[in-house]
Amino acid sequence: MSKEVVIIGGGIIGLCSAYYLLKEGHKVTVIDKSDFSTGASYVNAGYITPSHIIPLSAPGIITKGIKWMFNAESPFYVKPRLDTDFLKWAWLFKKSATKQKVAKAIPVIKDINIFSRELYEDLKSSEDFNFTYDRKGLLMCYQTENAGEEEWETGQRAIKEGLKVENLTKDKVKKLEPNVDLNVTGAVYYHSDAHMTPNNFMQELKTYLEQKGVIILSNEEVVDVDFKNGTIHSLRTNNQKIKGDKFVLATGSWSQYFAKKIGVNIPIQAGKGYSINVKRETNITIPAILIEAKVAVTPMHGFTRFAGTMEIGGINHTMNVKRINTIAKASESYYKDLKISLKEQKNAKCGLRPCSPDGLPYIGKSNKVDNLIIATGHAMMGWSLGPASGKLVSEIISESKTSLNLNPFSVDRFS
Repeated sequence: MSKEVVIIGGGIIGLCSAYYLLKEGHKVTVIDKSDFSTGASYVNAGYITPSHIIPLSAPGIITKGIKWMFNAESPFYVKPRLDTDFLKWAWLFKKSATKQKVAKAIPVIKDINIFSRELYEDLKSSEDFNFTYDRKGLLMCYQTENAGEEEWETGQRAIKEGLKVENLTKDKVKKLEPNVDLNVTGAVYYHSDAHMTPNNFMQELKTYLEQKGVIILSNEEVVDVDFKNGTIHSLRTNNQKIKGDKFVLATGSWSQYFAKKIGVNIPIQAGKGYSINVKRETNITIPAILIEAKVAVTPMHGFTRFAGTMEIGGINHTMNVKRINTIAKASESYYKDLKISLKEQKNAKCGLRPCSPDGLPYIGKSNKVDNLIIATGHAMMGWSLGPASGKLVSEIISESKTSLNLNPFSVDRFS
């Protein structure tokens, strides 16, 4: 039966949810407080990443985090603060960072990433879109033997999960990237991954939805919710009142604030990342993560993007010039013929990734609200998991069998 669905949040998760709901015959409205041109969905590395099988809450990350906390240029930074939400999240993060919990998460993360990659390929092969999509894999480039050994351990675990992974010497890396002077000892090569140009896809998807009758409301912020007896009846934005049968919460790092209004607990912290676009020829053709620097490099349509850092310091868009400069310098140290200018660094953008404590997204319904579906908490895999999340949301609302088991993504798992 067709339903009126209101999606709060117009990033990759919200728009993909709108797409699959539209395909199921529902009437859809998408609300976003931005103008659909900014945020993490536009400035990310554009990776589709079955390779990223290890969640953020990995054993050892807390020790590294404490060490990095005192370094203004470190790739991972947690700003300590006396904030109840942050302290609860940090405690849950610590509890999640065990070998047993990570082992349980690995196949879940792999399966949802592969499902999402298949959906991206379906979208690409349809006649609805003309976005750039390349499946060239991902090079995890290392300069030190220790980093290489650590990454190869992950690679071997990925092989056990059925992914194709190779441990490459410097010479083999050179054969894959013959036109760049790479300062690396070697690389672990994941054949499973793909990459895109985010703003290109987001614009195409938004245009398609509008042409097909989806109502897109930009610069509309939800300021109040009419919630009674476990049901949302309407939303009040800064401009109007909006009614619906079903509501989807896909507001990324802001999701927990809306959820609190209706008594739902979804611990999230914003993880800020930065990206620099180099709009000239770099000769880089294969996406790479520079392991020691934690910098992601993506050849996109008309430019190369250098992205990095995970800065957990609350919701803010303050640009840390030191971290931007660190991304540029690290990139130049791996690609010896690369120079990122100060002007390019000044044009850097940032986005906030919604991080759950255990590295798994929240996808599904809470027991406390009967007509709200939540899809958030994707951390660094938001882009990768956009179509999968949207498809699962549409299956829940259409009351059909879901393509994946939703238990690992339970919205109430920390309640």
